[in-house]
Amino acid sequence: MEDIEDVLGPAGLSGGGAPPGLRLPLAAVAVKPKRRSSRVAQTPPQPEARIPGTQTIYVKTFGCSHNQSDSEYMSGQLSAFGYAITEEPEGADLWLINTCTVKNPSQSAMTTLIMKCKNANKPLVVAGCVPQGSHGLKELEGISIIGVQQIDRVVEVVEETLKGHEVRLLSRKTLPSLDLPKVRKNKFIEILPINVGCLGACTYCKTKHARGHLGSYTIDSLVDRVKTVVSEGVREIWLSSEDTGAYGRDIGTNLPNLLNAIVAELPVDRSTMLRIGMTNPPFILEHLKEIAAVLRHPCVYSFLHVPVQSGSDAVLTAMNREYTVGEFRKVVDTLCELVPGMQIATDIICGFPGETDEDFAETVNLVKEYQFPQVHISQFYPRPGTPAARMKKVPSNDVKKRSRELTSVFESFSPYQGMEGKVERIWITEIATDGVHLVGHTKGYIQVLVIAPDSMLGTSADANITSVGRWSVFGEVIEGSVVVGEAPKQTSIEPQKEHIQNQVEEAGCCATDSCGTCACSDAAQHCVPERCEDTLDAPQTSGDVNRQEAVQSTLVRRNVEGSTKASGSNAAQSVGKEQQANVVTRRGVNVDTVLWCGLAVSFAATVALLVLLTGKISSTSSY
Repeated sequence: MEDIEDVLGPAGLSGGGAPPGLRLPLAAVAVKPKRRSSRVAQTPPQPEARIPGTQTIYVKTFGCSHNQSDSEYMSGQLSAFGYAITEEPEGADLWLINTCTVKNPSQSAMTTLIMKCKNANKPLVVAGCVPQGSHGLKELEGISIIGVQQIDRVVEVVEETLKGHEVRLLSRKTLPSLDLPKVRKNKFIEILPINVGCLGACTYCKTKHARGHLGSYTIDSLVDRVKTVVSEGVREIWLSSEDTGAYGRDIGTNLPNLLNAIVAELPVDRSTMLRIGMTNPPFILEHLKEIAAVLRHPCVYSFLHVPVQSGSDAVLTAMNREYTVGEFRKVVDTLCELVPGMQIATDIICGFPGETDEDFAETVNLVKEYQFPQVHISQFYPRPGTPAARMKKVPSNDVKKRSRELTSVFESFSPYQGMEGKVERIWITEIATDGVHLVGHTKGYIQVLVIAPDSMLGTSADANITSVGRWSVFGEVIEGSVVVGEAPKQTSIEPQKEHIQNQVEEAGCCATDSCGTCACSDAAQHCVPERCEDTLDAPQTSGDVNRQEAVQSTLVRRNVEGSTKASGSNAAQSVGKEQQANVVTRRGVNVDTVLWCGLAVSFAATVALLVLLTGKISSTSSY
């Protein structure tokens, strides 16, 4: 069927579009009742009439942190209207899938989930980059879809879909407002999109088909959002975009101007930290000193994700990356020279069409030289409609061999060696999935796992680094050093914890961004191809839509898994033994209490039994 776009034109609302938050009547939404067609298998039956805003919505997110932010905004609007957000798909009245188009595995995961939804006869809405960039896909026939710049109308789409109508909103008008209701996956972390799209034209990137050309939010609107989230108790602000470095070039400003304006609004007690998102080399070369000055600021993490993709100029030219290896080196060398403790994360694509053994050797040498603490290693995925998909492929066996070799090189590094015994300031925002550790980050965004009560979430403290692993370090919080900011405010629209979903789904090892960068990279992730092969996912974007930022709980999940794997190695076994001596889990405290109570009850029962037996013996002897 043909796409059904908004029908409001110049004769309608001014500008031809609906203002953010306005709920339009049915005619304005442009819906089409679903037709039963033999082409669409198992079309959900016409749902019974129900009061809008009383249903339960299952939200599933694939891809980058920008996608995660979109899901949080959509969940916020649905929650504000009365809908419940759930983690349980089976009990939901409608499924909302936010998709990623970076790599084949992530799109395959989306297709699998769509089929599960159809088989369960659930109403379905598909959002994100896949419907925006490839809305003609057969898998999307008969399904309501919503584009990346139409998220402010998600309530309308959900309402009409629940009524049995098919809705398609894809036309781009203006950027969604930053002040829409939002339900954060982590109440301490705000993912703040500063622009959409990019200025690049990478030959392998599919994301630009969805996110489009660069569109930046104004500095004033971003600063206002920062003021709001700081007042709500947010402790980390992640700047997110397909390419942070390109910010403002479409509206006559630049990234340093934005960063300086944001930093001026951060609390002087350092209770809220700023993390700058992924940036490609071309757009920060002229601002290196200004960027370095911001990265030195006490409230800004000394961490930056700069994708290189290849150590060969020939391959970079074929990718149309618009920089040379020498320019990448200049970015890294300058930042590391000017910013104490600077940490650089990068991305590598192995097996890009035309890559020779000599080209790959240059990439390996670059990684060996800089020994980056975080590297996302990805195999090339040809995406339909991109120039690279028509290029001559490198044999798949060679691609796998190269990715494994580079992974072996990367895993041979010990980036955190020498940190033992140091005292580092850490900002604690998450609970590790092992249920034992809290997750904090140093000024350089190095992950520190500590044993501490949940009450320390949202605080900062000095930590003594007791041991190091391959993927993270372990520490002990120093008593008396904890800094507690104002407690986060709970809004009336925020659902209970058990109803919050919005998880970033990692395709493969992690979700990458537009240019094939890893969605976890910005979150200081450590990804290797062995974990990505034969698994679902890993997006790939245009100017490097780093899923960056997603960083999100993906970060905790992967890093905890990494530390577990590291403890299995000889180098990390000593770390595990040292740490085990001090480990007392939250569950352990409760178990000890139960054991002591059990001993007391047992003792009392024994005394009572002895008294009873003594009484019986006395009565028997009296006869």
